[in-house]
This record gives sequence, C-alpha cells and structure tokens, in this order.
Amino acid sequence: MDQFLQQVVNGLSLGSIYALIALGYTMVYGIIKLINFAHGDIYMLGAYIGFAVVTIGGLGFFPALIIAMVLCAVIGIVTERIAYKPLRNSPRITLLITAIGVSFFMEYIMVYFVGANVRAFPDVLPKTQYRLGSIVINLQQIVIILTTIALMVLLQFIVHKTKIGKAMRAVSADRDAAELMGVKVDRTISATFAIGSALAGAGGVLVGIFYNSINPLMGMMPGLKAFVAAVFGGIGIIPGAMIGGVSIGVIETMVSGYGSSMYKDAVVFAILILVLIFKPSGLLGKNTREKV
Repeated sequence: MDQFLQQVVNGLSLGSIYALIALGYTMVYGIIKLINFAHGDIYMLGAYIGFAVVTIGGLGFFPALIIAMVLCAVIGIVTERIAYKPLRNSPRITLLITAIGVSFFMEYIMVYFVGANVRAFPDVLPKTQYRLGSIVINLQQIVIILTTIALMVLLQFIVHKTKIGKAMRAVSADRDAAELMGVKVDRTISATFAIGSALAGAGGVLVGIFYNSINPLMGMMPGLKAFVAAVFGGIGIIPGAMIGGVSIGVIETMVSGYGSSMYKDAVVFAILILVLIFKPSGLLGKNTREKV
C-alpha cells in the first residue's frame, strides 16, 4: 500500500504537467477544431525561457514561471496569426499538416540556436523532503501540484466569469452566430491561443524542475501524451483535459513502478486506441450526430 500511495503522489506530479499541456490542446480544439501539434513545442520553449531567466537573469522560480507564461502567450498569438489564421477556412487536413510543420520548425530552430545537447535545469527550489509514514513527498512535487491547481482555478475563473471567457464559450458553441452577435472572433481565437500557450509555458518550467533536464526535442512525446490526455477526458472539454492529464500521469507511473518503464509509452497509446474504439468522445464527452 505504501508503494502504491508513493506512485500515486509521483503520478499526480507528472499528471499535473500533462494536464496543463492538455488544456491548451482542448481549448484550441474547442474553438476552431484544430489539433495543434505544435503545442508541445510551446511547452519546450517555456522550459528554455525559464532556463534562461534563471541562469542568465539570476531570478527564482516564480519570476521564471511568470515570464515564461507571458512570452509563450506572445509566441502562441504570433504563431496563430502567421501560420493558422490565413488557413482558417481551409480543410482540416491542411491545418493539421501546417501544425506538424510548425512543430518541426520550432524544434529545429531551437537546435540551431541552442544546440541539440541536453541541458541541466538549475535547482531553483530547495530539495526539502516531507515524510508521511513511509511516503516521501519533496518540495518540487508540492509546488508542481499547487501551481497546477492555482492555474486551473484561474482558468476556470477566466472561462466562466470574464468577458473573454464568455466570448470563448460563444465561439465554441456557434462561431457564426457569435460573430453576428458582435463577438470579435479573431481576438477571441488569439486569446485562446495565448491562454493555452501560457499554460504550456508553465508546464515547461515545471517539467524542468521535475526532471532537471531540458532539450529542444523534449516537447514531442509529452505533447503527444497530453493529446492522449485531452482525448481521454473529452477533447474540447476543459475539466476533461484536467482529469485526462492526471489519469495519464498516474497510469504511467504505475506502469513504471509495477512493471517496466520501457512499456509506459506503449500503455499510454494503447489507452488512446481503446478510447477511440469504445468511447471516441472521451470520458466527459457526449456522442453527437452530425447532419450531412
């Protein structure tokens, strides 16, 4: 039981990071039905921005987190305006291929500027450990979980209590009707990319302190797993992304703890296949009929 609870704690820490990335996927899909495969690389950029703020600027964890979120939000807006906005009325396959191209562009532009070597993320938090019986919880895990909860609460407030959040929900429900009612759709879509990218940037900083290493290709696999988490919870549904991210993180640590870490990725993608077969709409999604 102690080992099980320890794996749950580890899984919550990892799942919190997946949830932050999955929220960006699900928000963008909910608004414009785009699976933004470049989103994982925004997370990678957030990790490098946090790394630069700490090592060059000499600042601590929270300034690095805030600066990474702000700059990633700007990158998200610029990416949407340059790469996606001109193709908004194109077929979905065009947008999907563009997203893959943007992903590779971000990865290899970073390889060009910073090199392909793995860099050690500096220790920005004390290595304090707390014991609950035989369960060990370190300060990094506590900060990751609490930061994720705070950001998710903030996101729920923005979506449900602010003007831009109401606009997002209106555009998600019916884009044409929202535009007729005076909602500025372009600004709403840009705000969605900004918020989702800011959350991914926060995830990048958190994964830096979690794994203590970063590299230009680090966004590919976590990005795909966050996509699985979004599908698992119900893509386009914000609470579903939270539940999916935490679930995938716990499942992955359980497989590593009780089986072998070699199989954790295979299990995650097996879950994706099962979800698509038996409940394509995800845990919180509802099956809808599409008229043709």
